[in-house]
Amino acid sequence: MSVEEQVIENARQGKLLTHKCADCRYLHLSTAYYCRQCGSEDFEDVLVDGKGTVATYTIITVAPAGFEKYTPYAFVIMKLDGVDLRISGFMEGIATPDDLPVGTPAKITGFDERGILIQRQ
Repeated sequence: MSVEEQVIENARQGKLLTHKCADCRYLHLSTAYYCRQCGSEDFEDVLVDGKGTVATYTIITVAPAGFEKYTPYAFVIMKLDGVDLRISGFMEGIATPDDLPVGTPAKITGFDERGILIQRQ
């Protein structure tokens, strides 16, 4: 199974596939090819719980072609709990900033043609 397929399958289970450097133990998203900390190319796969808090977002009310049926939605940056990682994903039904205060608890709930799906906890 490819890394992309593993990311998708784990996102559907509310998890995030990450890579931990085998040398210095620095944690990266699964898209890393070398360690940002020490330059090593040796990694171990590590699953982390897909829970965290909304760090920032942008609200999409005029969507790109193919995404019109999802508007309004937020493209969210979520800070994961317990690790120093942030991921991006899509949260449905967000029309105004009042709908999603920064710091809102959130979690990964799936994956579809948009990418990683995030919902409020």
